[in-house]
Amino acid sequence: METKKGLCNWFKQLTEETATAKSANQLNPTIELERQIGEQIYNALQGNIVEEVLRKTKVSSLDAYWRSSMEGHSLKIDKELLPDLYNLCYDIKKKLNFNEKVDFYITGNSDVNAFSLAAEDDGEPHIVNINSALFDLMTRDELKFVIGHELGHLINRDTALVRLIHFVFPPESAVPVSLQYKIRLHEQLAELVADRYGYIATENLGVCVTAFFKMASGLDLAKMNVSIDALIADNNRRLEYFLNDKGMSRASHPVNPIRIQALNLFATAKNEKDLQEGMDELISILLKVGDCELDEHTARFIASAGLIVAGCDRKINEDEIMQIIESLAALKIFPRRFLDEISEGDIGAIFNDAVENILKINPGMRDGMLTYVINIVLSDKTINNEEIEFLYKFGDSIGFSEIEVANAIAEAIQRSYVPSIDAIC
Repeated sequence: METKKGLCNWFKQLTEETATAKSANQLNPTIELERQIGEQIYNALQGNIVEEVLRKTKVSSLDAYWRSSMEGHSLKIDKELLPDLYNLCYDIKKKLNFNEKVDFYITGNSDVNAFSLAAEDDGEPHIVNINSALFDLMTRDELKFVIGHELGHLINRDTALVRLIHFVFPPESAVPVSLQYKIRLHEQLAELVADRYGYIATENLGVCVTAFFKMASGLDLAKMNVSIDALIADNNRRLEYFLNDKGMSRASHPVNPIRIQALNLFATAKNEKDLQEGMDELISILLKVGDCELDEHTARFIASAGLIVAGCDRKINEDEIMQIIESLAALKIFPRRFLDEISEGDIGAIFNDAVENILKINPGMRDGMLTYVINIVLSDKTINNEEIEFLYKFGDSIGFSEIEVANAIAEAIQRSYVPSIDAIC
């Protein structure tokens, strides 16, 4: 389906389309940052062009593969065969105002899991699969949350973006670092959006919480005599760990403490402003890439040193900026935004502070620091006396002799320097 309409149109329509499926408190289930990042990724992957190519070549056969697998190895939830479960699925679909075709399946699988797949062609039904283990563990209301969550992925169109990503970057290929973190953040935010649809399907926060803990533990909590109050208290303790900069959420799904608190905010916030303020704090956890103080000092060094070196010749060109951003991408999800923030501050003070702290924490990084500033000098394919003078001064400040700096410059020139085409012509 996505390949005919194109995701670009859906990104623009998403807010209007999903505004019809709201919870009792009438808050919009979309997350603006998720929508923005999804659009960025789509545009970066030239989604409209790739989709057009796929339409003509028919390269993608995932839809046929999964439909054959479901039809051949799973149990389809038909009205005649499983009327009660069929009505449950379609009642949720109706409640979420999702009018596109969906085929629901049950697969014999002991994993406590479910998934959804967007159809590739217009008019074809999407797929929602529920593993049989969920039926042994979940109450009827908890199943509503799971089914609503999977339908939420289809409504939000994030499953279609995942398919595009997997086509451009097959399993054996490497995703650029600058894109890796954004893809992960988008996946995590998309899970939070899908959770909101799961809540709308149930309108019972307690049910959502018990569903989360059952999926996390595989335990029937009623049999274990675990109360909802105890679960919430445990979640709050775990959330504090992540809010205090000790924990990170690196998987495609956010950690449960974040998901549960995000749903709590969605269920209880009085207005969009209150919801956004609470979500900003939770999303700050997902934005973390580095997991220690040194990473932050390193990012500040990369940005400030890059700007200082690039400005030695009193003009900063795009090649130098891109070199800085590519280096920052290993430490920041939004490297250009971070660079802009550094550029608006006292760059010299930020640079001196970063260098001092890096050498205090890990003096062994001085080799890499010198190599980095040399690479910035070479990035615009021109080398001037001011830049060389800076390299010697910087090298001296972190413990290198003049000859050691000269050797490092010479090695870098021999290894990677390419003259400017303007200089040749």
